[in-house]
Amino acid sequence: MGSTELAANLFRATQTEEKLRRENVRGKQAANVTHYEVGAKVRQTIKELGGTMPENLPTPEKSIKKLESERRKALPPSEE
Repeated sequence: MGSTELAANLFRATQTEEKLRRENVRGKQAANVTHYEVGAKVRQTIKELGGTMPENLPTPEKSIKKLESERRKALPPSEE
């Protein structure tokens, strides 16, 4: 996930949190609907601005799990 996608996710999460609090949303179903609506508006804004949709952003060559695994293998064994 690159900085563009991270920023969009953070914006969506913070705006959803504020909307839930501001509108005193209660219940799991209502919260899920709010999350979906805010996410849809963020996607709409990205599209209107001519940005790249998240599903069209490039993916890294290696996953985080793969990078972590390689890093662990490169470290010397821990001493006890």
